[in-house]
Amino acid sequence: MAESMKGLKRTHRCTELSGANVGEVVTVMGWVQKSRNKGGIIFVDLRDRSGLLQIIFEEGTDMNRFVDAENFAKAESLRSEFVIAVVGKVEKRAGAANENLATGDIEIRATQLRILSEAQTPPFPIEADSKTKEELRLKYRYLDLRRPDLQSKIMMRSKVAAKIREFLTNEGFMEIETPILNKSTPEGARDYLVPSRVHPGTFYALPQSPQLFKQLLMCSGYDRYFQIAKCFRDEDLRADRQPEFTQVDMELSFVDVDDVIEVNERLLKTVFKETIGIDVPNPIPRMTWQEAMDRFGSDKPDTRFGMELVNVSDVVAGCGFSVFTGALENGGSVRGINAKGQGEMPRKKIDALVEFAKGFGAKGLAYIAIQPDGTLKSSFAKFMTEDEMAALVKAMDGENGDLLLFAADKNKVVWDVLGNLRLEIARNLELLDKNQYNFLWVTEFPLLEWDEEDNRFVAMHHPFTMPMEEDLPLLDTDPGKVRAKAYDIVLNGTELGGGSVRIFQHDIQEKMFEVIGLSKEVATERFGFLLDAFKYGVPPHAGLAFGLDRMVMLMVQADSIREVIAFPKVKDASCLMTDAPNIVDDIQLEELGITIVAQEEAKDAE
Repeated sequence: MAESMKGLKRTHRCTELSGANVGEVVTVMGWVQKSRNKGGIIFVDLRDRSGLLQIIFEEGTDMNRFVDAENFAKAESLRSEFVIAVVGKVEKRAGAANENLATGDIEIRATQLRILSEAQTPPFPIEADSKTKEELRLKYRYLDLRRPDLQSKIMMRSKVAAKIREFLTNEGFMEIETPILNKSTPEGARDYLVPSRVHPGTFYALPQSPQLFKQLLMCSGYDRYFQIAKCFRDEDLRADRQPEFTQVDMELSFVDVDDVIEVNERLLKTVFKETIGIDVPNPIPRMTWQEAMDRFGSDKPDTRFGMELVNVSDVVAGCGFSVFTGALENGGSVRGINAKGQGEMPRKKIDALVEFAKGFGAKGLAYIAIQPDGTLKSSFAKFMTEDEMAALVKAMDGENGDLLLFAADKNKVVWDVLGNLRLEIARNLELLDKNQYNFLWVTEFPLLEWDEEDNRFVAMHHPFTMPMEEDLPLLDTDPGKVRAKAYDIVLNGTELGGGSVRIFQHDIQEKMFEVIGLSKEVATERFGFLLDAFKYGVPPHAGLAFGLDRMVMLMVQADSIREVIAFPKVKDASCLMTDAPNIVDDIQLEELGITIVAQEEAKDAE
């Protein structure tokens, strides 16, 4: 039978007690982790969010030291996950101290017990490093969140958010909230739409970011804004994506690239040092987008290991291997990576790497396995002369025992294939040290990228990104070569955040819309409120947004952002605990003027 607290007040969380409290009478409350009845004495491990504390119930007549028969009987009934309140005296632990617990040298000798809530046997053990399948844990997420390792991650997230707020506030940033119900501006990922009851047939969009509003705040004179903002994107999920996510969003006026980078380097240095004790270099290394692609095949390179890409196009030009020469004739390139010491990799594993590469657009993968005695095993040696093979090995810095892997195609395909291949090999060889934190700024991104489907240029970031001043003439002559004043912050191959200097001159903004195929009418329809605001005096401004979920995921060395979000969705954007999304009552749809039309399953083409 559950009891009330009857005026009891908790004096301490479990691990707030230590040897300094010996002799004090305290009141602790929490969940029963484990109960052990040794006959006449019962040991209970009490758990709250701070950790574990051992409680002793021993029956006796001295009510200052023991519990009476009624309380002892209640203690005998305790089971895992019962919620209890205990009054007792802090004592030095009678036996050997438990070095694995923060409270391992003390215990509470109980004098009173109240069972505040009984509990059924949970569907899985509430313990760290759970082996229970994630699907079951997510269905009972409220129980999963009791596990100490998951609690520590959620508490770290809270600590990180508090440090960010503290730092930015001290730097003169103002925290300002922007609307959740917005206008849809379909440039980028798909919007989540919200139908309006008051305006039938119209829809709000949930924000993919506060981008337009934070630029408006710069127009309004709030020269340093930040927000820990909830954002939404209706896109396919993976380990570091969710349909709703949190970003640390900021915008600054009267600044350029270096100003934004400088304040964020100090932010990262402060937050990482004061939460997990990691020293972030200051300044953080920088690399242009072009260099990152050429060296690592990725605009978010993992620099914890080598295996960099080598462009061997000049070396193989005119060789007898048509795969190489054909790629060069079609405007592509031939590049390779050197997996040091892997020359004796079994053919079965090499074939698996070939299949992996095909998943990223490769038609195949050429290789040279240099044996310990210097002989070459190759998939294409018969098409090359000995001199050509020797030159290729030399260009790749190949040594006895190395495995050389090559891709030949359009640059975009080659970068994608080899960039992902080096990561796959690094994973297989366990080269990715989670205790190593390699930060990198990637700068000077292309302003535009070509959309094959729409047959037009689209903004790589968003249409308000400022081109590099020296590239402005190229907007008319060669838009694909224009670099942006854009910058991403990368940690261990994961994009932590990104931003850019914004366009604030009317003529450049018009030209940008023109290049991406937005007519004045369409631009006005989508962004008219922002363009109108720019007519009344707009300062130069720039900004950046961090993915808070991703940042904390890397800080706590988790494998998925689901581990640092209290109530996450799964890969199909559903919630296993609440069964969201779900159907709604017909009357709700009628109020909104919405009809659900069943889609017929596509028939197989005959």
